[in-house]
Amino acid sequence: MTKGRFAPSPTGRMHLGNVYAALLSWLSAKSKGGEWVLRIEDIDPGRSRQEFADKIMDDLEWLGLIWDGEVTYQSKRQDIYEHYFDLLRKEELLYPCFCTRADLLATQAPHESDGRVVYKGTCRNLNPADYPQDISPAWRMRVPDETIETTDGHYGTYRVHLPTEIGDFIVRRKDGAFAYQLVVVVDDLLMGITEVVRGRDLLLSTPQQLFMARTLRNLDTEKVLPEVSYIHFPLLINEAGQRLSKRDKSLDMGVLREQHSAKEIIGFIAHLAGITPTEQPITPQELLPLFEWEKVPMEDVKVRDER
Repeated sequence: MTKGRFAPSPTGRMHLGNVYAALLSWLSAKSKGGEWVLRIEDIDPGRSRQEFADKIMDDLEWLGLIWDGEVTYQSKRQDIYEHYFDLLRKEELLYPCFCTRADLLATQAPHESDGRVVYKGTCRNLNPADYPQDISPAWRMRVPDETIETTDGHYGTYRVHLPTEIGDFIVRRKDGAFAYQLVVVVDDLLMGITEVVRGRDLLLSTPQQLFMARTLRNLDTEKVLPEVSYIHFPLLINEAGQRLSKRDKSLDMGVLREQHSAKEIIGFIAHLAGITPTEQPITPQELLPLFEWEKVPMEDVKVRDER
């Protein structure tokens, strides 16, 4: 059975782009008769706040996007992440990295397609005797000289060469916090997630997450860890061509709820996503028989910041 998830970070109020992501992931899972679960990604204690998590849940319920089961909080799963971090470290799949942000920017060129900086392995073969004693390291995952091919549910097949397009990536930050690329894979595997629906800006994250998932399956043979399929969608962008963010105040859910009904907001998003030919008030349940991924556009969708 399909099991999808919505995994927001509680660092502010949801905006229209977040609701767009929630609606598409809910429709994709529910149209297959599956489950849709909610995970609060509050792994960053410096930015995450419970009040924002509460507002996210209230907004989802108000919109009619009801999740299945209990809400999962990453902040309560630290021991689980520590366990898998230790497994990777014992197999010498990780190494400490002492590079500063300035070091990275000064010595590396951004990946040509999206501006992502690819780590060149400066600390990969550093002798332990040469480790700086006064610097807390980050920890990076060693990637093999391998090309990963994957088929996205919306954008089709693509290939990524891990060393040149991804590079050795961080799994634990210098402050001790676990990084996204470790915790999201651990959570998806252990929660039994079979389908991840998210914005196309994360397309390049998929190959490294597939690599991480494969590695964890090989290390933790006692558990049956599911295969995960990925479906990416075009982003909602503002009139300046930038992805919607919490800076677009007029598209904040606090403002939108004052000006529009839940049905109007869902109907507006459904039209932007190509699900309905015209903008009309509608509920998520009423959208289910109309939903097909073939209707969703491939290119980013511009939104007027004036609703």
